Amino acid sequence: MIRIGHGYDIHRTVPGRLLVLGGVRFESDFGLDGHSDADCLTHAICDALLGAAGLPDIGHYFPNTDPAFRAIDSQILLQRVVAELKSHGFAPVNIDATLIAERPKIAPRLGEMKAALARSTGLVVGDIGLKATTNEGADDIGRGLAIAAHAVALIRHA
Repeated sequence: MIRIGHGYDIHRTVPGRLLVLGGVRFESDFGLDGHSDADCLTHAICDALLGAAGLPDIGHYFPNTDPAFRAIDSQILLQRVVAELKSHGFAPVNIDATLIAERPKIAPRLGEMKAALARSTGLVVGDIGLKATTNEGADDIGRGLAIAAHAVALIRHA
């Protein structure tokens, strides 16, 4: 049995915070606002995996009201999501995701991001599709006030 899930996440940009996307730290004059490290790409992937298994979303497992998750590395959350899937008899097959940001330039770091996500999911790099695009200046993302990500995940019953 195979199942597919979709995830989406968006975070506002804020000055003076570390920018982390797909488990990779970016040199930037801004980061993303959030309770954890605010890695919207990894959060979207978590929700895609959880959704594919018919499980509650990332906020159910890692609520932003719990101090245990304050500034936590989202790769740890992703590893826990994969463990939760396994406890329900599922395993990831592949992931495809799109990051939407005006800046910084994402394309040069896609390989690093895929490698980090592969380590956290147990997939091989070739099982992770990752693209970056802009919003061509439209809306808050286009004005650089936010970064968003969409992800789909295919899982199988192990």
